[in-house]
Amino acid sequence: MGEFAKLPGIGRKTALRLVLHLLRQEREEALMLADAIRAVRTDIHYCRHCNNISDTDECEICSNPQRQHDTVCVVESIRDVMAIENTRQYQGVYHVLGGVISPMDGIGPDDLNIDRLEARVAAGGVKEVILALSTTMEGDTTNFYIYKRLAPYATPITTIARGVAVGDELEYADEVTLGRSLVNRIPFDRTL
Repeated sequence: MGEFAKLPGIGRKTALRLVLHLLRQEREEALMLADAIRAVRTDIHYCRHCNNISDTDECEICSNPQRQHDTVCVVESIRDVMAIENTRQYQGVYHVLGGVISPMDGIGPDDLNIDRLEARVAAGGVKEVILALSTTMEGDTTNFYIYKRLAPYATPITTIARGVAVGDELEYADEVTLGRSLVNRIPFDRTL
């Protein structure tokens, strides 16, 4: 039960429920779960290009010839790749940093995959880098750091649009979001 309780979002009560559930299962079913967990640790690794998860040396996004390999979207985590992919709006490739710069958490630039991103850009062939990090102080700090690191390569660097979300009430928007929405406004005919 103790090992289950170590999982994120699983407390002691939920861990107990999981253990009791497994005890009620057929032995083969419980062992299939154990094999699946073992496979995650032995068969899944990180893509050599973008640091996404994959069961091969190169993830299916990086190995897809239909993707725009000259456009690289920089994200914090694998969950961000999944979120962007779910929109079906982006056809480029990714670069997963593995976090953001956070001195309070002891995470500096050397703890992230920024050197590999710079090497990708320095090698040539990248026409645009899209910074798609969280709109937090840490995300903005990381965006700025990456911008400074990549500036010598003259590769266009963009960031995802920020502003008031569809369906939000202005009175509930924070000042920074509302301010960015006003500064980055677009012509009305492009919103239809």
